[in-house]
Parts: sequence; structure tokens; C-alpha cells
Amino acid sequence: MVEGDCQIQMGRFISFLQELSCFVTRCYEVVVNVVHQLAVLYTSNKNAPKIIETSGVHFQAMYEHLGELLTVLITLDEIIDNHATLKDHWTMYKRLLKSVHHNPSKFGIQEDKLKPFEKLLLKLECQLLDGMIFQACIEQQFDSTNGGVSVSKNSAFAEEFAHTLRTTFANVEAKLGEPSEIDQRDRYVGICGLFVLHFQIFRTVDKKFYKSLLDVCKKVPAITLTANIIWFADNFLIQKIPAAAKLLDKKSIHAVKMQRENFLQQKAQSLTKDMQSYYVFVSSWMTKMESILSKEQRIDKFAEDLSNRCNVFIQGFLYAYSLSTIIKTTMNLYMSMQKPMTKTSVKALCRLVELLKAIEHMFYRRSMVVADSVTHIAQHLQYQALHSISVAKKRVISDKKYSEQRLDVLSALVLAENTLNGPSTKQRRLIVSLALSVGTQMKTFKDEELLPLQLVLKKLDLISELTERVRAQCDCCFLYWHRAVFPIYLDDVYENAVDSARLHYMFSALRDCVPAMMHARHLESYEVLLECYDKEIMEVLNEHLLDKLCKEIEKDLRLSVHTHLKLDDRNPFRVGMKDLAHFFFLNPIRFFNRFIDIKAYVTHYLDKTFYNLTTVALHDWATYSEMRNLATQRYGLSMTEAHLPSQTLEQGLDVLEIMRNIHVFVSRYLYNLNNQIFIERTSNNKHLNTINIRHIANSIRTHGTGIMNTTVNFTYQFLRKKFYIFSQFMYDEHIKSRLIKDIRFFREVKDQNDHKYPFERADKFNRGIRKLGITPDGQSYLDQFRQLISQIGNAMGYVRMIRSGGLHCCSSAIRFVPDLEDIVNFEELVKEEGLSEETQKAARQLDSVLSDLTRNFAEGTEYFKMLVDVFAPEFRSPKNMHLRNFYIIVPPLTLNFVEHSISCKEKLNKKNKSGAAFTDDGFAMGVAYILKLLDQYQEFDSLHWFQSVREKYVKEIRAVAKQQNVQSINQDEKLLQTMNLTHKRLEVCLQEFELLYFSLSSARIFFRADKTAAEENQEKKEKEEESVKASNGDLSNSTPADPVVK
Repeated sequence: MVEGDCQIQMGRFISFLQELSCFVTRCYEVVVNVVHQLAVLYTSNKNAPKIIETSGVHFQAMYEHLGELLTVLITLDEIIDNHATLKDHWTMYKRLLKSVHHNPSKFGIQEDKLKPFEKLLLKLECQLLDGMIFQACIEQQFDSTNGGVSVSKNSAFAEEFAHTLRTTFANVEAKLGEPSEIDQRDRYVGICGLFVLHFQIFRTVDKKFYKSLLDVCKKVPAITLTANIIWFADNFLIQKIPAAAKLLDKKSIHAVKMQRENFLQQKAQSLTKDMQSYYVFVSSWMTKMESILSKEQRIDKFAEDLSNRCNVFIQGFLYAYSLSTIIKTTMNLYMSMQKPMTKTSVKALCRLVELLKAIEHMFYRRSMVVADSVTHIAQHLQYQALHSISVAKKRVISDKKYSEQRLDVLSALVLAENTLNGPSTKQRRLIVSLALSVGTQMKTFKDEELLPLQLVLKKLDLISELTERVRAQCDCCFLYWHRAVFPIYLDDVYENAVDSARLHYMFSALRDCVPAMMHARHLESYEVLLECYDKEIMEVLNEHLLDKLCKEIEKDLRLSVHTHLKLDDRNPFRVGMKDLAHFFFLNPIRFFNRFIDIKAYVTHYLDKTFYNLTTVALHDWATYSEMRNLATQRYGLSMTEAHLPSQTLEQGLDVLEIMRNIHVFVSRYLYNLNNQIFIERTSNNKHLNTINIRHIANSIRTHGTGIMNTTVNFTYQFLRKKFYIFSQFMYDEHIKSRLIKDIRFFREVKDQNDHKYPFERADKFNRGIRKLGITPDGQSYLDQFRQLISQIGNAMGYVRMIRSGGLHCCSSAIRFVPDLEDIVNFEELVKEEGLSEETQKAARQLDSVLSDLTRNFAEGTEYFKMLVDVFAPEFRSPKNMHLRNFYIIVPPLTLNFVEHSISCKEKLNKKNKSGAAFTDDGFAMGVAYILKLLDQYQEFDSLHWFQSVREKYVKEIRAVAKQQNVQSINQDEKLLQTMNLTHKRLEVCLQEFELLYFSLSSARIFFRADKTAAEENQEKKEKEEESVKASNGDLSNSTPADPVVK
């Protein structure tokens, strides 16, 4: 709480305390007035005029109502006594007032108004906050000072007072703790209050009666006055009548306190048993109620039926009273004595709360029938009472002796009769009760008549106020002070999902706290309090039930979908089984102004989770789709489709992702020319990602075919940057001078070497270039150049895959068209049928889609040709003459590549597989592409490089084989082993060169290596001429020339 808030709240509360003060003052006046009236009726003064003859008249109802009023004052005392916060805030408020007193102008208050206000506060404190409300009431001056009514000296009144107390107590004590107890506890509090009042007025104590009052504490250790306010009769009696308490021995006082603790221990043990018993009682009562109210009433058995209904209604109320008493007493005692409750006790008490609300719900559900029956039952009971009174009246009339007393009795009976002939209101029943107090004297009723009459009137009392009384007993607003049990209760509900429907009853009980909160006066608006309460309950519900339920359902769905992984032991015989589906059959629970729909909550949670996780990992869409279907089958949840772009498990890396990061892609992935797949170079996982045509096709299907041109455009931008680096390398003086030297050397020696480029020269270049410098990870400039060419080749491989994927996608889309040669025109067909404009538009759209698909499928785009045509002019231009030396660097490059390839393949068999690879056809693609751009296929072929390599290795292999034969004769083991290794190494090198040769030959086919640039240009011209001739021929055929007239 923010500093200053408590003073502000107290300020708002002052007006309420003023109202309370007025109410208490009024109570004091009423008590004095009632005592005076009774003192005048029962006067011991012989000379005083008698109003009526009271020798056998006992106005028990008056004393009971007086007791009720004293109970209200006792309750107020207890509430304030238990409210420590109120007292603290009051002290702070008074302190604030002192500050204001010193400087009123600062607070904008007139000084002359402060004094009266301080007096008012002092009066409120003395009257209300000092715990003297009840004490001040009984300490009033009951004797009139001006010689009016004398009370304390009135022995007849004292005797009558004591007699009525004893009689009432006898009736109350007999019923206390019995199953038929109705309101005896509340009346007992009133009796204690009256007893103290009697002592205060007359200053006499009936020790025997005092002891009897205290003995009740053994049976009823504590009484709940209201909500969480608990009252101990022994403390009250000892405190208010200390003189009598001194006469008792300490043992008996201690025994009462011990009894309280024993009561709690016994209750803790018997709660579960009590709960089970009441479960049976209430269930059977509900069944009885349903059957009685559903039965049609027969005219001949109408009275019997009404009597049965009356008994069933009263039985329901009695169960409600017993349950309410057990719950309130136990919970409040634990709280008051600050003893911890066991979980078992909490669960049992919560079950009892549910039963209590079930009774209320039963009455509410059948309220129409109950309301109808209640009026009939009240009439029937009134008839029974009237019958008894009329018998007594006849008896009085038949006795001819006249006396005033007899006349009083007769008048009283007539009054009772007249009052009973009408609606059974509270005032009428009170008048009947008072009239019969007078009418039952002089033996007008026999004992066997009086008891049934009293029973009928009690029933009439109960039935007439049935709804109010049931509501009062089933009111669970005390739970506001025991909210700590709610989390434990929810945990129990979660564990026992079968009984989940009982949540409705608990929330109904929690709702009972709301009306009381709406009277809050210390806040700006009671809405603030309600909001806090609502928030608290919802947080607990989410934490202890809804969130747990969501997580459990999600876990169950995941484990069920992934059973093949054997993640967990799911054998129900070993790990048990919880059927959480019961929660989803619950009707929405009403709380405050909302409905809590558990099914909707969990569905929303799963929808949200599945959607979010699918967006993160789109390739998991099928798993989540399966989980969605399982949730519908197993739990009946209506899940929403994610409607994310349709993808398959075959998606792989997305085309868009590759396109945006093509520079990363070409360096991290290796190309395989024959299978047309890309394989990841290295990975932190235990698997490597691959990308093939199917992946690309699926990706194109997701994004549309438009992505293909964009991808090629991105590749073009990437190649531009790479060719710039390529040009810089070729322009480098060290490289250029070596290449020119090598070209000159080859020209000089080609006739001697059979036009083959010497292997030794290429090897020398490969080794010599290392002298120019090495990177920190041991790579020469030639290694880096090889990587550059591989990346260029990978980019071309990717373009090839895009084209293949596009064709694959088109073929998948067009497979539903029956005949590609003969596609009907839907727009024309629709127009013929005279269909609407919208349909014609749709048909036009379909036609354009089909024509696009057929064109794409038939042609496909020659992306390679485009990428050659766009770069070739620049590569072949005179200003880039330095690039013409490229063909001579290919031999050392191939040597470098083969060394690298062998090293990568050898790593496959090692434990540390870092840098291992089995394919890298990007290099072959790159070399073929650049040779095409430079139009140097003939120059490269003139080197006869691969023949030279083959001859060199074959020659060396033969030489080693010859030596092996010699050594096998000499039987030199070590030398033989060395020879075997050399032989193997030479074979591996030859094999790698052969593989490279095949890859390069394959790659050259893509770029039409059979033709030089000049031949291609010639072919192009011929084609153009043919098309011109064809078009001219068409013209001459279609329009015959007119004869020329000279």
C-alpha cells in the first residue's frame, strides 16, 4: 500500500462509522425501551396498575428478539476486536489530524471546524473502537430517574427474566449439536447476552445456570457469528461476569480450553468420514427431492403429498445448516488458533462446500415448483394451527365462568385465528407467537395438543422463510478469508479429473464473496476490490489448473505422435493414467462477468502454440497437423487450421533463403553433377542437409514460378562480384608473367611432346605459387582461386537446379490437364452458355493459367545461355586480354583440385570428419563455364592435358609394378609394403583425374562445347536468314503480285 493510502481510506470510512454509531445508539434505546415495557408488565409493585394478568404468561418471543439484538452488538464488538488493520489505520489517521491541527491553512481547512470533528472522532472511538459496544449497552441506566419505571428493584420482573432464560436455554441446549438443529447456536449467543444483561441489572448470579451455560462450550467449542468472526462463550462469560468466574475452579475453565483443541483434533480425523456420510445424505436427499417434485399431485392424497414435500424441504435446509456449521466452525477455529490444516482436511472441507452449494443449486433449479409448493404447504400448516386453536377456543367458550383472565385468553386466541387467516408474513407470525403466549395460560391447551401446535408453528416459520434461510445458510462469503485453500483444491481437481464438474459449485461459492464486497466504503469504488479479487482467483486458476492442463495435453499429444521414438514409458499399468478429457465436457463456468470455458482456453493455447512453432520450423507442419487431428479425436477439441503456406517435409532450405544468402550458400554447400543435389560441407549436427530438385520444386510451388527469374537475377549479381575478383587474380603480375611464360614454353616444346602439356610443368606451377604466400590456415593463392571457381560453378549448378525444379513443378501442376496438344478454351464455352460476367472472368483466368503452364512446360527457360550471353562479350573484349591466359592455368588448377579432393575423401574414414567431402563438381562446372565465356575450349583441348596425365600415371604404375615383381623375388617386406602404398596412391590419383575429366566433359555439354563462338554466330545467322525467307514465302503465297504496267 502506498504511503498515505491508509489515511485516505480511513477518511472515506468515517461516514460509515458515523452511520454505525447512529445504529448502535438506536439499539441502546430499543433495549432500554423493551426492558421498560417488560418491567411494567411484570411489576412487583402491588399498587401499580396492572395492564394484563401475567401470572402464567411468558413472552418468550420478546426475550428471543432482545437476545438477537444483543447478539448484533456482541458481533460488532468481535468484528472490531479482530480488525487489527482498522485500529492501525485509525491511529495513523489521528496522527495526521494532529499535523493538520498545527497548520490548518496548509491543508485548506477552517480551524473552527477542526474542534467539532475531533470531538466526533473521540466519540466514535469511545463508542465503537474500544470494544465497549455491548458493555455500554448493558451498563445503561435502566431505572427511570424521574420516578418512572423501576427495573433493578422489580423482583417479579427479575424472576420472570430468569425463568424465561432457563426455559429458552433448556429448549436450546436439547437441540445443540443434534441433526435437527436450526438456529440454536445463534440463540445461545443471545441467551449469554441476556444472562449478562440480567446480571448487570439485578446483580445476582445463578451459579448453577452459569455453570450450565459454560458446560455448553464442551459440546460447542466455538460459534461463528458472521463470516470469519468466531466467538468463544467461555471467554465472554468469564470476562463479563468475573465475580461468578472466581467461584469456578481453574480446572473446569482449563478443561473448556482443552476441549477446543481436542475438538479440532477429532474433527481433523473425522472430516473425511463426515464428508462421505454427508455425500450419501445429500445425494439421496437430492434424488428424493427430484422424485417428489416430478410426481404429479393427486387430489385424494394432496395433504399427504404436501406433508412429504414440507419434510423434504426442511430436511434439505437442515443438511445445509449442518454443513455450514461444520465448515465455518472448523475453518475459523483453525484460523483463530493458528493451527495448520492438513491437505486431507482441506480437500474434505472443500467437498463439504460443494455439497452445500449443491443443496442451494437444487432449490434454485426447482425454484418454480418449490415456490408453488411453499404457498400450499404454508396454507396447509395454517389450517392445522387454526384447527388446534379452534379446539382450544371452544374449550374456553364452553367454560361459563367469567373472568378478565379468561377474556384475555379468548381475545388472544381470536387474534391468533384472525392473524393466521392471511399470508404468512413475519409480522403476522410474530403476532401469533405473542398472542399464544397469552392464550396458552389457564390450561387452555392439553399437553398433547400444545406440542404439535408448537411444531406446526416452527414448520410454518421455516417454510415461510425457506428461500431466505437456505440462501443464508449456503452463503459462502467466509471463503474470502480462506482463499488459501483454493490452490490445494484446484490441485485436487486436476488430479481427480473424473469429478471435474464440481468446479461449478466451488466457483459459485467464490462468487458469494462479491455482494459483501460491493458494500466496501474505504475505497474510491468497490470495483477496485472486485478487480483485485477477480485477478487473484484467475491467476490461481491459471497456475494450478488451466496452464497445467494445457502443458499436460500438449505433452500427451507430442508423446503420442512420437511414439516411434520411445521417449517415455507410457504403459498405463506402470505409470497410471489420467483422463483429462473430462474437463472438456464441462459447461463454461460463470465467474464475475465472464465465462471460463476450459475447452476453449486449451484449444486456444494449442492453436497458438502449434501455429507459432510451425512458423518457426515450417517443415514440422505435418507433425502439428497430426497433433491437431489427435486432439480432436482424443479430447474433442475443435482446432483451427494454421493456414500457413503449404509445405512438405521435403522442403529443405527455402529458395528465398538461398537466394538472399547465395554467397553463403555456394561456400557452404558442395554440388554433385550427376545426382543434381547439393550437400552441406560441414554441420554442427549429426546430419548434413541436402537440397535436391524435389525440394526446389516444393519451394517454387510455395512461392510461385516468379521466384525463378528473381533467383537467376540474384545469381547474375553474385557472378558479377566473383568475376571481378577472378579478373584481379588473372591480372596480377606474378600470375600473368608465369602464365605467359608457360604458354611460350608449350609452343616451343609441343612438337617434341606430341602436343601434350607436360605434367611436370603444371606440378611446378602448383608448387611454385606457394612461394608467393600462404593464408593462416595454410592455403595458397591457387587454392583460393580454385575455391572461387568452385563457387562460380556452384552458382551455375544452382541455376541448373532451379530450372529442373521449375520443370518438375510445372509437370506436377499440369498433370491434371488431359491433353496438352488440345486444350479447350473455357472462356468461349462459358460465353456460349451465356453465364455471368464473374464466371467469364474466372474462365479467362483459368485459360491464362493453363497457357502459362503449357508454355513453361514445353519450353523451359535457357538460363545457362542467358548467363553465357550476358558475360561473354565482356570476357572476349580486347580490354580483358589478360583473361585469355586462363586455359593455361587449368592444368595446375586440376592438379590442385585432385590433391584437395583426395585429402577430403581420406578424411571420411577418420574419426574427426572436419573438412571431409565426397563430391565437389562445382569446380568442373566453373571451369567449363569460364572456358565457354572466353571461347577457349579449342585452346584447352590443344593442351591434351588429361591424356598427358593418364600417360604419366600409367607409366609410373607400370614402373612400380615392375619393381614389385623384383622385390617379391628378393623378399624385402618393408620395401614391398612401400611399393604397395605407392601403387595404391598412383591409382587413386589416376582415378580422381578420370572422375574430373568425366565431370568436365559432362559440364561442357551444358555450354555446347562442340561449337566455337564463330560457329555459333554462323549458325545464328543461317537461322535468321531461314526465318526471313519463310516469312517472305508466306507473304508471296498469301498476296499475289499485281502485273506491272509499263
